Amino acid sequence: MSPVKDEVEREERIGLHNLRPAPGHRKTRKRVGRGEGSGTGKTSGRGQKGAGSRAGSKDRARFEGGQMPIHMRMRKLRGPHMKKSMPFEMFRTHTQPVNLGDLDERFESGAEVTLDAMRAKGLGTRRGIPVKVLAKGEITKPLTVSAHAFSAAARERIEAAGGTAQLLEP
Repeated sequence: MSPVKDEVEREERIGLHNLRPAPGHRKTRKRVGRGEGSGTGKTSGRGQKGAGSRAGSKDRARFEGGQMPIHMRMRKLRGPHMKKSMPFEMFRTHTQPVNLGDLDERFESGAEVTLDAMRAKGLGTRRGIPVKVLAKGEITKPLTVSAHAFSAAARERIEAAGGTAQLLEP
C-alpha cells in the first residue's frame, strides 16, 4: 500500500460521532488565594486596601461609581406591557424602502411600477406600510413609478431617465 493511502485510511471520516472542539479551546479558571507561588495569592488579585479589596464591593458591570446608572437615566416605555406599549418617538413615520437599482433590475423599459407589481417582484412586501423610493443605485430605463413617497434625488433620477414619479395617497 502507498503511504498516502495508508494515511487517509487512518484518518476517520468527519461526522457527528467524532466531532470535538479544537485543542486548547477551554481556558482553566483562575484559582485565587492558593499561595504566593500561584501568582494570585495573598490579596487574590484585588490589590491593596480600598473599596475594591473589601467584600461587598460594587464591582458589577452596571455600577457607575455612584453616578446615576444609565438604566435610570434613560426614558422608560409607557403603557402596561413593555413591548406592546407606545413607541418612544410619537411622530416617527414608518416606511419601507425600495431602491432605484432594484427597480431597474426587475422591470422592463416603459413598465408601470405599481405597489402590486413591486410586491410581485419581491419589493415592498410588508402590507400596510407605505413604500418610499430611494435613490440608491442607477436607473437607466423610463419607468412610471407609483409610491407613497420619493426622496428628492430618486424623483430627479426617475425623471432624468424619462420616467414619471406618481405619489399615492397613504
